[in-house]
Amino acid sequence: MAALRISTDPAELDIAMIHRYLSEESYWAKGITRSVVERALAHSLCFGGYLDRRQVAFARVVTDRATSAHLKDVFVLDEYRGRGYGLAIVEAAVSHPDVRSATITLDTADAHALYRRVGFVARTRIERAMIRPGTFLPENQ
Repeated sequence: MAALRISTDPAELDIAMIHRYLSEESYWAKGITRSVVERALAHSLCFGGYLDRRQVAFARVVTDRATSAHLKDVFVLDEYRGRGYGLAIVEAAVSHPDVRSATITLDTADAHALYRRVGFVARTRIERAMIRPGTFLPENQ
């Protein structure tokens, strides 16, 4: 298995690939526009996972870089799954110096086992959690 190189350099991100994956393949951001993705990337701590020069994985953290962070948009391209790249990029994200001591939240429908491996636990007292849904997806407009 080739080692995944992980970088937080925004200049390396393959924005077209990230947008395509999020808008066409993800269950959480189907239909998201490129301009919304670009704005989200610009205001987040982003992690690209690379084999040679090809980006094959992605994660981003929305954070104040002190006390709180939210892990978002974690994915590995289908043809590269099952090689540990998802775990590698999540480990890089949660151990980054700007967020490793923060409380990190996330939402997932299907990857609970992966996130447990890096210390995530199910929320308790869910009655305290609230959400104000965004309108950035076509289905919400």
